[in-house]
Amino acid sequence: MLSVHSDTPYLPWRDPCEATRLLRYALHRQGFTHTYQSNGNGMSVLSVQTDLTVWCKNGLFVWREGGRETSHPADDPVGAARLISRHYRRPATGDSPHEERTGP
Repeated sequence: MLSVHSDTPYLPWRDPCEATRLLRYALHRQGFTHTYQSNGNGMSVLSVQTDLTVWCKNGLFVWREGGRETSHPADDPVGAARLISRHYRRPATGDSPHEERTGP
C-alpha cells in the first residue's frame, strides 16, 4: 500500500477512474449519452461511440482521431470533451445504439 501524507490534496486527474468519470459527464453535456466506462490496472477506458474509445493513463486522455493518436491532459476533462465533440458527430436526440439506418 502506498503511503499518502494527510496534507496531500486529492487530485482527480491522478486517478484515471475519476478523471474518466469527469470526462464522461462532460461528454454527456455535449450530447454523448451512451457511454461505457471500464477501470483497472492504473488506467480507465471510455467507449463513447463505435469508432471512439478514450483511454486515460499516465495523466492523459488518449484517443485516435483520423488515424492519428491524439492526447489531452487528464486535468482538463471539459477541454477534452470539447475537442472530441469537434471531431465526432454529436448524437442526435433519440439516437439509439441499436437503431439501424436504411437509405441515404
